[in-house]
Amino acid sequence: MFMTTGDLQRAHMVKGVVSVTKHLMFESDEIDQFERFDDLIEQVKPALLQKAADNDGDGLIYVHFNTEIAQMSVAPRFLIVTGYGTVVKLVDPGK
Repeated sequence: MFMTTGDLQRAHMVKGVVSVTKHLMFESDEIDQFERFDDLIEQVKPALLQKAADNDGDGLIYVHFNTEIAQMSVAPRFLIVTGYGTVVKLVDPGK
């Protein structure tokens, strides 16, 4: 299973697109902890790979991560990471 932010330079079949969202809540009196986005991204990666496997894929191409801070009224605030990519199945060109 592989994951790349770019294209794949070999024969493949597109199986679909998958996405995963993770979030982390923190109190409004805490300072913004942007470095915690890295932890959320690391949580999203294996979940994306699992979704690719569940869709009979060999990997993901064009993987992207969106980060966001959402505030609900006065408190709390959430760090949100959404990862998405295209599931592909490698094709044997000899077949």
